[in-house]
Formats: sequence, structure tokens, C-alpha cells
Amino acid sequence: MASVKQDLDFPAVEIRPMHELDVPMVVAIERSAYQFPWSEGIFRDCLRVGYICRVVEVGSDIAGYGIMSIGAGEAHVLNVCVRDEYRGRGLARKVLLYLIDRARSAGMYEAFLEVRPSNTRAARLYHSLGFEQVGIRRGYYQATNGREDAAVLRRLLSPDAN
Repeated sequence: MASVKQDLDFPAVEIRPMHELDVPMVVAIERSAYQFPWSEGIFRDCLRVGYICRVVEVGSDIAGYGIMSIGAGEAHVLNVCVRDEYRGRGLARKVLLYLIDRARSAGMYEAFLEVRPSNTRAARLYHSLGFEQVGIRRGYYQATNGREDAAVLRRLLSPDAN
């Protein structure tokens, strides 16, 4: 699938493949957004093993990213993040819809992701896109006072659904 261009209230929005040269900026976005961020090595490994790694650009500015693995009929959304100054403008939704479309195009039947219950903004977005909670992973996330559970969400990927 070619890159997707969308017209929000930004000059030009493009979702395109992530490249090695994008990793430092992606890591900077990750570090600014999360108390316990992924390392640069994790992002490089995702590229190396062929996960679907995308960045969302606003003009020439990397505003966010999304990473997903696919296989055995399932997609797993591993990470979606938008820079603080671009949040609340629909970019995370655009990235998720793009990833869902890629999973469906690759013949996947369902998509999974984990979310911190404390991340209510992200959980609302995922639910609005048809994800439903199917489980809990106890102690999944590192947290300031130990570990935090993850809600496991799933969305079925029928060929004609958005």
C-alpha cells in the first residue's frame, strides 16, 4: 500500500514507512511521551525484523509513529505515539486506521493491542475504533510504584469494516 495523505488542519499529512534515519526522532518522541520508553534498539529491531513501522509527517515534521507486527492471522499493534503538540488532532486515529487497513490487506482476521487502564485517552480512542477488551495482562507495564496491568483489546477485521 502506498503512503496515505490526509488533509487535517495541517499543511500536508503523510503516513510513510519509517526509515533508519527516522529512528532518532522517533526515540525523542517516545522519550517525551512515556516515563518508561522503548529503547533505540527496540525501534531498530522492529525495522530489522520487518514489522510494519510507519511515521506520520506533518509537512516535513515527524509528528508521530505506529508499529505493528502481523502473522498467523493476527495483527498486534505494538506502539502508537503522537508528539504532544500534535495530540488531539486525529493523527493517532489516522495511524491506527492505516495499520488496521494494512492488517486487513495482509489477510489478518483480528488485531490486538495492550493499553494501560490509566491511559484513558488512548483507551477511548481504541474503543471508538471497535476494539473491545478481551483480557488483562497482570503486571505488564513498568510503573513508578512497581507494575501496572494492561487491558488486552481485540478488534475483528472483517473485509468490509472500517
